[in-house]
Amino acid sequence: MEYTPGLADGGVFVRKVPALGVLEAGHPDGLGEFVAPLRPQAGEVVVVKQYASAFFGTSVAATLVANGVDSVFVAGVSTSGCVRASATDAMQHGFIPKVVADACGDRNPAVHDANLFDLDAKYADVIDLDTACARMAFAD
Repeated sequence: MEYTPGLADGGVFVRKVPALGVLEAGHPDGLGEFVAPLRPQAGEVVVVKQYASAFFGTSVAATLVANGVDSVFVAGVSTSGCVRASATDAMQHGFIPKVVADACGDRNPAVHDANLFDLDAKYADVIDLDTACARMAFAD
């Protein structure tokens, strides 16, 4: 996630959750930067989003379709927000979402667990990291 300076593209989300202001481009805390192990490699597609779902207002669905993708792995923070919204939207766009439980987190373990339970019941397959890696074509 990243917002333009001044947060004009954050809308109601930034007003509701002012802490998202740390994701403003150029913010001194730099919390919008990739952590070293997750930095994109040359040629990898990077999509910048402003709202919970990776699909809302982005090119994610079109990019996946253009590349013949039928399933997506979903991980991130927070399970009850961005992970849930992205998994639900993935399913609604016709993709098979796989939520990687131990690659997600939330502000409270009970909230995390309740959302994983609900996602698995209705919208996605909840799997662990080892299973996700084994299912990827490039797994070690």
